[in-house]
Amino acid sequence: MEIEHSVTIHADITTVWDIFTDLTCWREWSTVLGDSSSEQDRLTKGKRFKFCIRPFTFPVHVEPVVEEVVPGERIIWSGEKYGIQARHEFIFSELHNSVQVLSREIFTARAINKLLFHIPKKKLHELSIKMLNELKEASERA
Repeated sequence: MEIEHSVTIHADITTVWDIFTDLTCWREWSTVLGDSSSEQDRLTKGKRFKFCIRPFTFPVHVEPVVEEVVPGERIIWSGEKYGIQARHEFIFSELHNSVQVLSREIFTARAINKLLFHIPKKKLHELSIKMLNELKEASERA
């Protein structure tokens, strides 16, 4: 299963990048990525961090590892929960006086867990849209 969405943010790349990669301020701008924590203040290649999402009423605590960080361009993290592997890519593209942020989530699972894909896809897509819109609002306010 793949979920993809993008948003155009009317701010400079430095502002958008700094807000997105600073884990200490996620709780100030994101209602989707709750209870974030890490040993580092910023998303750092090779390091784990924690956050909680609520696709439904119960919380899902996630501990992905950051696979790649290309400053101002790309962040990729991945993790596994309940037998489902997830890879989340964020691509930052500088446009004239704005930044486009593309979020792409790719989920794979063993055969027994494939039924789980059909239930939350719409809700996960809604959360992705909401998170990108919150990033947009925070970046444009800064």
